[in-house]
Amino acid sequence: MLLLRKFEEKAGQLYGMQKIRGFCHLYIGQEALAAGCMTATKPDDTFITAYRDHGLAIAKGITPKACMAELYGKATGCSKGKGGSMHFFGVKERFFGGHGIVGAQIGTGAGLAFAEQYKGTDSVSLTFFGDGAARQGMLHETFNLAMLWKLPVIFICENNNYAMGTSVQRTSNVIDIYKLADAYEMPGDSVDGMSPEAVHEAVARAVKRAREGGGPTLLEIKTYRYKGHSMSDPQKYRTKEEVEEYKQRDPIEYTREKLVNDFKVPESEIEVINDRVKAEVDESVKFAEESPWPSDDELLKDVYIQQDYPFIVD
Repeated sequence: MLLLRKFEEKAGQLYGMQKIRGFCHLYIGQEALAAGCMTATKPDDTFITAYRDHGLAIAKGITPKACMAELYGKATGCSKGKGGSMHFFGVKERFFGGHGIVGAQIGTGAGLAFAEQYKGTDSVSLTFFGDGAARQGMLHETFNLAMLWKLPVIFICENNNYAMGTSVQRTSNVIDIYKLADAYEMPGDSVDGMSPEAVHEAVARAVKRAREGGGPTLLEIKTYRYKGHSMSDPQKYRTKEEVEEYKQRDPIEYTREKLVNDFKVPESEIEVINDRVKAEVDESVKFAEESPWPSDDELLKDVYIQQDYPFIVD
């Protein structure tokens, strides 16, 4: 969790220095969600999300070096420097994006689940989307098929209260997003996204159900982003008092206090973790700075694939 936080803080700083260009959506405040999902799943389970993807990508195992290089647009990035902030990808790590089109990953996540079901594995797909994407038609079409086919998919709504600058209350009469599952007789639950334990327990239950053939679950995990929707967001739609109120439940500070008070972890061990994380983030910046730019012949690679199909002619 601390690595995700410090990586994002450094990314925000570098964006201000114009080392990172284009869109950039930070995950600061939502770290407990990524942590709880990781401890409740196996390496072979797939993750897919929208464009606020840095935290989940690192949690799933893509190295901070590869992530920072991608933000820099360097050839050593996790998407070869051609995807940028919104399009992180790691096949080996089973992380399938990073998608810029709102809600598109919901259908793709169910497709990943269908692939695992078709192959006969016990892997599940964790499909993340925001509260804004919950209003997309793609969600309803996907929910219908996922329940019909009992796909091993966990739909996770990262409800941070705002779709860009629009609150949940202004977009729908149904403000408890987990209740959308009721229309499809899908299990649904509301989860405290500021507690890594609560996230772990809810995801573990849903994953167990999916592995046993029980089909999908919708989890509305209530979290909060401390920064704007993107780096260009002036955040005029919410008050400073609201942000400060949520910071009183900061998941990282909560976890630190839990470790020190309940598990008697000495402060010296906490400092070791802090130093290790700082060094890892600094190394990622150095790696990105020293990495080469993509070569010109990479421009059209991975954009189109030409495939010659043999046809039987009588």
